[in-house]
Amino acid sequence: MAPSETDSGTSSAKRSRSGSPDPLASTAGTALPYATRTALHLKGLVPSGVEDFKMQEQRALEQLNMKSTNMEKYMFLSWLRTTNLNLFYRLVLHNLKQIAPVIYTPTVGQACQEYSHIYPFLAPPNAVDGLYIPLTEVDNIAEIIDNYRESIAEGDEPEITVITDGSRILGLGDLGMNGMGIPVGKLQLYVAAAGLNPDRCLPIVLDFGTNTERYLEDPLYLGIRQHRPADKEFYDAANKVIDALHAAFPNMFIQFEDFSTDHAFGLLDHWRRRTLCFNDDIQGTGCVVLGGFISAVQQAGIPPKDQRILFVGAGSAGVGVAKQLVDYFVIEHGIPEQQAKAMFWFVDSRGMITADRGDKLAEHKVYFARHDNDGVQCKTLEDTVEYVKPTALIGLSTIYKAFSESIL
Repeated sequence: MAPSETDSGTSSAKRSRSGSPDPLASTAGTALPYATRTALHLKGLVPSGVEDFKMQEQRALEQLNMKSTNMEKYMFLSWLRTTNLNLFYRLVLHNLKQIAPVIYTPTVGQACQEYSHIYPFLAPPNAVDGLYIPLTEVDNIAEIIDNYRESIAEGDEPEITVITDGSRILGLGDLGMNGMGIPVGKLQLYVAAAGLNPDRCLPIVLDFGTNTERYLEDPLYLGIRQHRPADKEFYDAANKVIDALHAAFPNMFIQFEDFSTDHAFGLLDHWRRRTLCFNDDIQGTGCVVLGGFISAVQQAGIPPKDQRILFVGAGSAGVGVAKQLVDYFVIEHGIPEQQAKAMFWFVDSRGMITADRGDKLAEHKVYFARHDNDGVQCKTLEDTVEYVKPTALIGLSTIYKAFSESIL
């Protein structure tokens, strides 16, 4: 006779090595002392050898190095993280140079593309590794948050979330729900490099559909099978989710990650003065570039007001960085905003961005569109460099080898 649901649950709880209320005991594994094993009724249920954490780490590293591809390593590390968090981060912290390219770029790009195919093998069944919020369930967001609360220990409410809708993942485009690998990977780096508490990090993907047909046609795709909504429906749904998250976790820091460019700016403009948040592609990249640019300006020997800055790439990162540089010139050097803005030129896939180029510019490009080009239209980067004669060239584009030797 099949065991009852209650019997099955009781049996599982008694025999689970992670069933201890003591977090250290629940992940100690082979390092669990004999006395603790006796107290947890594990005597005879696990190998008799007792080893230290260093030996556990050595074994894990040996297994990692036996994997022949980075995807195999990614899957091994994901399983390790969801079954033994302490061992996973010991391994990462002591081997960061080797492991960082596996848990994040470049390997995470391939992992995202194949996420629906590998998902069942990244963690034990029903392991909670973040929130998957479908467009079709946005009206039930309170229930989703309650479910998440029930899955975490008391006092482990999230301090930070990285949230994406998978619409512009790295340089790979619209990956839909598969984009979850980015919030998961980014938060792993924050834990390893900044010392955040991994139990208080929350990856989220807004599963609002995808416009990539091969995912919609893939029988193994795990996201909702519909095209992305129009802007109004998108913003209504996204804002409802963020409202609910902010109400539930008012002190949680929200990082917007890898949204399509227009939505990236739209969400940031709406929320930046309402809650603690930032957009990594717009502001995070901008902070890094600004730091290097300040040093470069100081050493260039060219007065700040005489700088002529050409950007290659006019997405959320490029425009976001340029706006921070404009603020720098305004605040630090007293240059009026309109004059500072006029120091910037942009090239996208259609050439130099001008107000009279003939195409409808995306809203985020309008601010930097040139009005002083006297009808001149440069179709290539080479032509634009010759026309602008820039003092600084900044590349924020996924175009391979955009900067040729002749351009440099």
